[in-house]
Amino acid sequence: MNQSLSRAVGAIMRDAAQRAILPHYQTLRSDQIEAKAADDAVTVADHAAEAILSERLAQLLPEAAIVGEEAAHADPAVLDRLGDALCWIIDPLDGTNNFANGKPPFGILVALAERGETIGGWIYDPLRQRFCHAERGSGAWIGDERITARASGASPPIAAISLVFADADKREALKTHIAPHYTLVDIPRCAAEQYPRIVLGENDITIFERTLAWDHAAGVLFLNEAGGKVCRPDGSPYRVDEHMRPSLIGAATPALWDELAERMAEI
Repeated sequence: MNQSLSRAVGAIMRDAAQRAILPHYQTLRSDQIEAKAADDAVTVADHAAEAILSERLAQLLPEAAIVGEEAAHADPAVLDRLGDALCWIIDPLDGTNNFANGKPPFGILVALAERGETIGGWIYDPLRQRFCHAERGSGAWIGDERITARASGASPPIAAISLVFADADKREALKTHIAPHYTLVDIPRCAAEQYPRIVLGENDITIFERTLAWDHAAGVLFLNEAGGKVCRPDGSPYRVDEHMRPSLIGAATPALWDELAERMAEI
């Protein structure tokens, strides 16, 4: 891969935002929002953006499979393609619940995987026009600026911990054994925002219980390539074809990751 591919993907994401997402921001009617599952919505913007992204990414790399969030929801067999030789992974509108309520953050996530390993990740914030991107082995970038993850410097460190998908016992264990060692802040309910927050020193650590490929493939690569660390609590790497495995730990520095992983191992 090279920078020309990142520029092309960025242009496609901007096009989807301009044509399918921003025209619906704060203008959605109730009949344009559906409940996909408990506490999970989908809108006309999700569907329209996925159609644009799928069509144009297929033109970029015709040999790559395409796994979009909404396509996979309609037909779970689509998920079998996540381990293909090449696979585009699309979250057309991450943070849909925020978007449906007329508030930020929300964004677009695109990743390219090779036999289950992410080799390219792109994160676009349509309101800020912030474009984060990373390629395996080539570092992480925001726009044209190479970026290095940094800790907040706060004491205790700042933690954004999602308890939404944790079972009751794990939720209680996190509150009892993890939370007292950190300053807790609200999660943005948007992975397209959470991963940049860690890289930019706004948050120090995060825990995700649900690790779906379209939510995490791009962000995991972005944070790792920026010099932070995100992987499974046992230290194994995140693979998109194992996205039903629970739990990811992310941190701005390897030292912060190690500290949190040690605490997690005790619960």
